[in-house]
Formats: sequence, structure tokens, C-alpha cells
Amino acid sequence: MRIRRRDREPIAPTASTTETSVAVSSSGVETAEQPVPLDPVTSLINGAGAAPRVAPEESEPIRASSPAAGEPSSAATATTAAPAAEAAPVPAGAAGEGPVVVAEAEAAAGAPVVEAGPVRVAAQAEEAQMRAPSIRGEATELLNGDRPPLRELPRVIAVANQKGGVGKTTTTVNLGAALAEQGYRVLVVDLDPQGNATTGLGVEARNFEYSMYDVIMREQPLEDCIEPTSVKNLFVAPATIDLAGIEIELVPAFSRELKLKRAIDTVVDDFDFILIDCPPSLGLITVNGLAAADEVLVPIQCEYYALEGLSQLLRNVNLVSTNLNETLEVTTIVLTMYDARTRLSVDVANEVREHFAERVCKVVIPRTVRLSEAPSFGQPITVFDPASRGAVAYRELAKEVSNGAPQRTR
Repeated sequence: MRIRRRDREPIAPTASTTETSVAVSSSGVETAEQPVPLDPVTSLINGAGAAPRVAPEESEPIRASSPAAGEPSSAATATTAAPAAEAAPVPAGAAGEGPVVVAEAEAAAGAPVVEAGPVRVAAQAEEAQMRAPSIRGEATELLNGDRPPLRELPRVIAVANQKGGVGKTTTTVNLGAALAEQGYRVLVVDLDPQGNATTGLGVEARNFEYSMYDVIMREQPLEDCIEPTSVKNLFVAPATIDLAGIEIELVPAFSRELKLKRAIDTVVDDFDFILIDCPPSLGLITVNGLAAADEVLVPIQCEYYALEGLSQLLRNVNLVSTNLNETLEVTTIVLTMYDARTRLSVDVANEVREHFAERVCKVVIPRTVRLSEAPSFGQPITVFDPASRGAVAYRELAKEVSNGAPQRTR
């Protein structure tokens, strides 16, 4: 390995200026000393009579000084890939060695260009702040901060948010199971073509004859579609992939927005809570769910994207309330996938509570693996792992949503 070093005293310029090079063996002993001619670029950068300057590697820290001439090199210095040497200043009076010439030479040599003159210190950038989401105007215009009074049983609640992956199905299934555990009779209506609420409750497609597609498109009675689950007092109206074609098939249908409402009205007195799991869109299926419900429960993932799309949902709820269902109102907002270790979750939770105040439930649903594992066993979290954080959170949410309403006598 070859190590370059220079003397502290300037070397007088001669016709053949050279740089001393020392070859060091692996044991750290100097073995030879040979003159190495300086290249023209190095001579131009360092100036006449100045010691050569070696640019340090990016990964090598800059040392305070280089060993003087005649001093033995240490073993650590000898094994360094590219030792950094202290750059010698360019004489101010040397002809043709101003800042422009030096910059051009350094650029030609591939070295970083350093401006001459006073050192410029960059001011520290201000701490980034989260952008204000677009829900501010809609929350003020369409909703007031006070929580609307709780409605009497039976209650039909649409669980809706056009943003996917925010926990709509998870909230529908586990909230329904927690309400059924408290003794309420609950029906889960699966309107999502993916049918996740159906499989999450352990109901397989081969085990039922009619689905929500038959109820909406073929006017099959809803009571013929309802299937029991493994949880006492919990029932489900299943969905299949056939629901994916409803968006097109409903276009020419008469009174297409009220088909689900008419079906639910025939069984509403048989249940205390009817939870409608809406798909992640604002199409005709979701409009049917909103038209059939009296309340809207909005799960919001504690991330920024979940806030961005909420304004359009509020406007659609307002349109349905104005034209189809005057009793419809956003009554409950649930914060899901909350991770107290991240600042983002805390910021989003504070933002939601600032805009919606009393409509936001005090209970937050934590981000936990057990909630993700439960659907693979076809069970709600209250059955799959009753002692888990997710099960405890949904039980508390059920108490807050029901507010201890007395069960109806049948």
C-alpha cells in the first residue's frame, strides 16, 4: 500500500517538482522511497511552491494534521485506504490562481467545488408540520361538535368509509360480536363483494343458498338469506362475488337506491342492532347502505390518507340525508389501528378529535396481530382470543356504542 505524505515546509518549485512516496509493508516498516511526478492538475490546484493536496475519501474522517517529514508512520495510518491530508492554502498573490481558476481545476479533477470567501452557514430547517387535512371545512359545515342523542333500539348502523383498509369489516364483525356478547340480538349485513365479513364469521359460500345479491336484485326476502353464526345472538346476511356486478345492474332499475331499505324494514323489529358493512367505495351499493341506515359509523385509520377521503364521505352522507333518508347522520367515529408508539397516530387522533369532538369514541382500537389472525379462523376476536387487547377494546367500544340501552322484550 502506498501512503502519500508531505513536508510541512513548502517545497521550492523546480523544473521537475516531485512528491515523496513511501511504500509500507504489512508490518508497518518503510521499505522504499521513490519520487512520483506531480500531475498538472494537482500542480494547478495547489499552486506554485505549495505542497500537494489530496482530497479525502467521503467515508474517511478528516484528520486535524498530517505527520511531519521524517516522522515514522503509525501502523493504523499505514493501513488506511485513503488518508486525508490537511489542504495547503492557495497563495493569494499567485498569478492565475484566483477562485475561478481553482474551481475550474477542481471540477476538471472531479473534486468538489468549494467557493472562496466567507463560509456560508445554512440555517436549520424548521420542523415539518402535518398538513391540515381537507375535512376542516366539511366538519364545520356539515357537522357540529356535539354528539347527537343516542337513538332507541332497534338501531340500523352503516359502517362506511370509501378508504380501503381502515378496519370497516374488522369493526363490523367484532363490534357485532361484542354487542351479541352483551345480550343484544345483532344482524351483520355484508354488502362488500369480497365477502370478508361473511368468512370472518365462519360462514362459507357453499353453506347458504341465498345471498345479498338475491335480496337486492331478485327481491328475495331478507329473512331467507340470514344465516346463524357460532356466536349466540349474532347473525349474518352473507355476500358473494356476485355483488360486484350490482353497480351496473342497478343503473336502469327503478328506485335503485332504496332496495336495501325495503328489505331491512321487513326484519328490523327482530334485531336490536343491524350493522351494514359497506364496500370501500361511494357507489350504488354504499348509497343503498346509507339509505337503509339511520346512523353512520366511520372507522378512521390513524394515518393521513384516511383523513383525506373523509370529506367526500361527509358530503355523500349529506346528499343521502337531503334526498333519500332525512334521519341519516354521522353519529360515531372510531379510531382504528392506533399505535401509541408513533407520533403520527397521536397527531391523527388529535386532529380527528379537534374536528369531530364528541362524535369520536373515547375507546381506540389498537394495532394488534391478534385482530389480523382471527379472520383466518373464522371467528371474531372475542371468541378467538377473549383476553387480548383487541377483544377488550371492542368490548369497551360496544358498551360505548350501546350506552347500556336495555334489551327489548320480544
